[in-house]
Formats: sequence, structure tokens, C-alpha cells
Amino acid sequence: MAAAPLRPPDAEQESNYQPLAEINVTPMVDVMLVLLVIFMITAPLLTVSVPVDLPKTTAAKLTEPKKPIIVSINREDAVFIGDRPVTEEDLAGRLEALAAIDPDRIVYVRGDRAVAYGRLMDLLGLVNTAGFTKVSLIAEAAKPK
Repeated sequence: MAAAPLRPPDAEQESNYQPLAEINVTPMVDVMLVLLVIFMITAPLLTVSVPVDLPKTTAAKLTEPKKPIIVSINREDAVFIGDRPVTEEDLAGRLEALAAIDPDRIVYVRGDRAVAYGRLMDLLGLVNTAGFTKVSLIAEAAKPK
């Protein structure tokens, strides 16, 4: 049995061709509903619900990280610890007292851009000689161009 040869389409059939411009969203909705059901069933199973009798320990509890000390200097050359102003005479004593309580605490130094570089370095040196070892400078992120 031989197959009939394919005939080229008639010009009349080609002129009647119109593309289908409708989107069939039913299969997509079906898939999304199936995924929704799968996630609704498996999400509660992902939590740890194994009952465990934990052992007792005498180890010290982990402490929450302490808030950093923020030392600021504004363009009028006034120095602040936190948001409270400090005089130049009291600054070293206050920093030493804070360092005696916790020398591992982080100190952030903020300086106005109008403050001289040397003045900011003096302030950093004062923080360091007070006994703090973790000192960081704070800057504002530049806006992308």
C-alpha cells in the first residue's frame, strides 16, 4: 500500500488562515492550584515537631549583643556620647568609665564632614586610649549616580 503524495496547500486555503490570538489560561490556573495544594499540605510538615527532653546545663546563658556606644562630633565642634552633649574635660573620664564597665563594647564615631580631619583623629585616639578596642567610623552611603 503506497502513501498518497502530499499536495501543496492551495492559494485559497492560505488566504483563509488567521492566527489564533487568544490565550488559554486554564492549564496555567490548573497548575497553580495544584502547586498551592501541595504547598498547603507540606508547609506544616516542615516545622520541627519532634518531642525531645533536652539535658540541663550549667553553662552561662548567651547574652544579647549590647548596644554600641556612639560618639559624635558636629560642625560646631561639640562632642556627644549618644545624644547627650559632653564637655572636653569630661569626655576622657566618661569614656574611661564606660570602658571599665565593658571594654569589648563597640564604639561608633560619627563626624560631620565640616570637622577637620585632625580633630576627628584626636577623638578616635581619645576613644582608643580610654580602653576600647572595637572602634568604627560611621559614614553615610553615597547615592548611586
